[in-house]
Amino acid sequence: MTVAHSPGHRRGKSALAGVALIAAWSGSATPVSAAVPAEQALVVLMQPHVARTLPRADARVIESVPARRPLTRVRTILPVVGQARGWVRVMLPGRPNGHTGWIRSYGTRRTATPWHLRVDRSQRRVTAYLDGVPQRRFRAIVGKPSTPTPLGRFFVEESVRLSSTAAGAPYALATSARSNVFQEFEGGPGQIALHGINHLTGALGSAVSHGCVRLSDAAIRWLAARIGRGVPVTIIR
Repeated sequence: MTVAHSPGHRRGKSALAGVALIAAWSGSATPVSAAVPAEQALVVLMQPHVARTLPRADARVIESVPARRPLTRVRTILPVVGQARGWVRVMLPGRPNGHTGWIRSYGTRRTATPWHLRVDRSQRRVTAYLDGVPQRRFRAIVGKPSTPTPLGRFFVEESVRLSSTAAGAPYALATSARSNVFQEFEGGPGQIALHGINHLTGALGSAVSHGCVRLSDAAIRWLAARIGRGVPVTIIR
């Protein structure tokens, strides 16, 4: 597999501004009704980190966070949702959906993204925002009632270019969300992705997937050229 083209991130002091812009984040897996922020602060992990419940070295360990993602081996990039002296609170991938933790600022690099994706389950539509302004809207296939696309605030873990013969080709944006029904998909961790519809059934605008969000070839190509690691993904009813 090869990594899809990644968008440029905003670096330096502008990344810190993103922390204030996400102050409305509720800390739960349920999305809140709010305007899409113009920028999201991110951190790039330059080394493995240990996530803790509080910004203290003696706080309970939540999990270890590797410096690279499992599918493409690119560096892990996490959205920042809080900060304290020497620490940042970040969104974490995997179960339970929407969980966060504190990691040391040391061994990270600050950046930011102006992009944000919003998946509307009832409308079966994906909207891409740039600087808080809608840029494109795409019809989508979402999870069927028995295997719904999970609600909440997530982020893109990595962007994967798929073989032309693979289900869901040509690209998949693998997110931090996990299925609330399946513990695994074909040996994987039950990870939710936005991907293509190649070699899959179902009409755009329907709810027939196992939880992933399927998009037309043109739509997923457009997104893969712009949406990279750390970009927030909000899934609403």
